[in-house]
Amino acid sequence: MRVIRLPSPTTVIALVALFFALGGSAFAVGQKIAANQQRCAAGAVRGVAVVVGEPLKGLGNLSSSFVSTPSLFARRFNCTGKGVQVRRVSTGTFDVRFVGNSANVAVGNSALDGAVSVTRNQDGSFRVTVYSTTADQNIAKHIDNPFQLVAV
Repeated sequence: MRVIRLPSPTTVIALVALFFALGGSAFAVGQKIAANQQRCAAGAVRGVAVVVGEPLKGLGNLSSSFVSTPSLFARRFNCTGKGVQVRRVSTGTFDVRFVGNSANVAVGNSALDGAVSVTRNQDGSFRVTVYSTTADQNIAKHIDNPFQLVAV
């Protein structure tokens, strides 16, 4: 004769919790409770630039005027739908502009060895400075390394 075992109280509670969790999510999706975030809304990512420079040339040959050549970027995004531009100011120092974008804050990091500092220029572009992390700790050496910048 076969014996049917009842589920333990722990299993019953877990199943009830799962039911309510799935039911609540399905209700939220069905009712469209969460509205989509505006592309350039406060708190949204407003711009992304992964600057790598020309293939086989790097960043050292980058123009001192703003350019938006696609091959300079591994990835780029501007919430306004307009261009992302970059220029080389000096060794390890670059300006990135998200055209028509009013983002006030950006964070960056080096795609290779290095550290990055980011400040906002008066014209709305961002000044990105890339430093070597392998240099003497008392000397900040600027280097032309690829970098990533995210504007919010």
